[in-house]
Amino acid sequence: MTSPSAPSRPALTADTLTDTQKRALITRLQALADDEIILAHRDSEWTGHAPILEEDIALANIAQDEIGHALMYLTLREQLDGQQADQLTFFRGPREYTNVQLVELPKGDWAFTMLRQYLYDAFEALYLDALRASTYAPLAEVANKAVREEKFHLQHTALWVERLGLGTEESRRRLQDALNTQWAYTSQLFQPTDGEAELIAAGITPDPAAVHARWDGLVRAHLDRSGLQVPAGDGHPFTRAQHSEALLYLLTEMQSTAREHADAQVW
Repeated sequence: MTSPSAPSRPALTADTLTDTQKRALITRLQALADDEIILAHRDSEWTGHAPILEEDIALANIAQDEIGHALMYLTLREQLDGQQADQLTFFRGPREYTNVQLVELPKGDWAFTMLRQYLYDAFEALYLDALRASTYAPLAEVANKAVREEKFHLQHTALWVERLGLGTEESRRRLQDALNTQWAYTSQLFQPTDGEAELIAAGITPDPAAVHARWDGLVRAHLDRSGLQVPAGDGHPFTRAQHSEALLYLLTEMQSTAREHADAQVW
């Protein structure tokens, strides 16, 4: 990945965004945060259950980083409309969440988890890399901070994909099965959010189609080197407003403490 060139247009701030840009940016920030929150929860389900202790710690750290990225996005949203991160995370239902279905799928086995994390890490690393050139100064700053962590995530999960794909017959079969399930969901990562054309035109967010082209080349090459076959066919036509039953159960667990003690205060 190469560093983006500096934007040629003046840097935007919350005060200089138009109302249309502000609404569209809130939608995109929430979508990015929701992906991170739900994926982090799926990763956290491996705590104490990973194949080896080192990976137990590594995946827990990745999950913590993803929550940190979500908090950065939600902090930017709060600056735009005053909505607080905890309220948005713990008191919205599945119909209000805007994550892609890829991240909400049940955690499956280790091959399933590592492949999903790799596919998502490749998207996030490339998206953040492009986002560093955002004309919205606060967003470019967040991208510059988060991209360093995400590159480490991508390196880690890419090695696991290679290790499993070129390992035993059983590990390759499990990884291929995971790919056969997950691949059709990946196209959702690159669907524009509502009003995003306005953001792209202003240089606030990158064109998802351009990110998709980079992602496709990177991911297909690595999967091929790892002895895997990318399934043919188009992706699922789901939007970010459509979810599986798995999200309901995930949110019920994730939000239970906050909802049971809604009046609790941090001392």
